[in-house]
Amino acid sequence: MILEKTSKEILLKISPNIDKYGIQRLMDYAEYLEMTANSKASQEDADNLADELNENWWNNNKDRFLK
Repeated sequence: MILEKTSKEILLKISPNIDKYGIQRLMDYAEYLEMTANSKASQEDADNLADELNENWWNNNKDRFLK
């Protein structure tokens, strides 16, 4: 594995022997880090948002499961 960093980008060279699933997980995590780099949200904010989304989803879908 080779890592090159410039002022504009980071270039990561990895072996082609790594499976596509592993590479995709790495890419997804790098994208997450990039998108949240300047976030001022706390973990508590993220947890509260997740709870709210889950509650809304359940309220909209519970009839499909409770029959």
